[in-house]
Amino acid sequence: MSASVRLIFHHLPFIVATISFAAFILLAQILIPYKKYVKILKYLTLSLLAYVITALMVGGNWNHILVASVVPHIEFTPEYATMFVAIFGTSISPYLFFWQASEEAEEDVAKHKIKEIITDRNSSCHNKPKVAPKEIRLMRVDIATGIGFSHFIMWAIMLTTAGSLYVNGVTDIKSADQAAKVLEPLVKSFPNAGQISEIMFALGIIGTGLLTVPVLAGSAGYALADGFGWKEGLSKKFKDARAFYLVIAISILAGLSSTLLVLIPFKLSSMLLL
Repeated sequence: MSASVRLIFHHLPFIVATISFAAFILLAQILIPYKKYVKILKYLTLSLLAYVITALMVGGNWNHILVASVVPHIEFTPEYATMFVAIFGTSISPYLFFWQASEEAEEDVAKHKIKEIITDRNSSCHNKPKVAPKEIRLMRVDIATGIGFSHFIMWAIMLTTAGSLYVNGVTDIKSADQAAKVLEPLVKSFPNAGQISEIMFALGIIGTGLLTVPVLAGSAGYALADGFGWKEGLSKKFKDARAFYLVIAISILAGLSSTLLVLIPFKLSSMLLL
């Protein structure tokens, strides 16, 4: 996110941007009430459309693209196997299950169906809301819509990287801003398209970061709170769920530390995957 924002504000120090993003995300999760915060996250999903716009600007042979999107190309190579595992690994990430289940419970708290999220099995059953069949159907539609949208965005990202970076021999990307800069001379569909695609790419990274970092850190808080029976929930104030929010803070600070230690996120994620 910090590297990407410098594509727009060139003279902004990297460390200042990094610490500012971390502080903003952490304070937002702690201070903004759940009802307002969930709306912010909802509208931030629109930033993902930046990838679709970038894919359209990159262009290519659309007949070939559409056919290749439906008919798989299979290779028995280590590189292909790694890519295959990466796609499934990012589509079925464990944190998603914690976040989805916990947010359903948060919605019940927001709607006053339950007083708070209780993970103790010995707790009173009166805290368990009655879920109507209609609500189950709405949950299924919500999840199916989200999965469909996320895969569409993933397709746009793959299309952009394959049609601009890979075909031009750019295969060793170490940072998001490097990827955006490489896009600039490759996009030639209309005047200034390179600069525009660079900005769109940056906005996509920043918007996605503001959306996903709270989800990742929040999932860690929910998972540990569920396991240890702590009071939890973004609808609670810090003083009422200290352990829950401290886990979120530690998670964000761990990410901040990895950045300040000059670890390469792209390479680090590949190592963790393997």
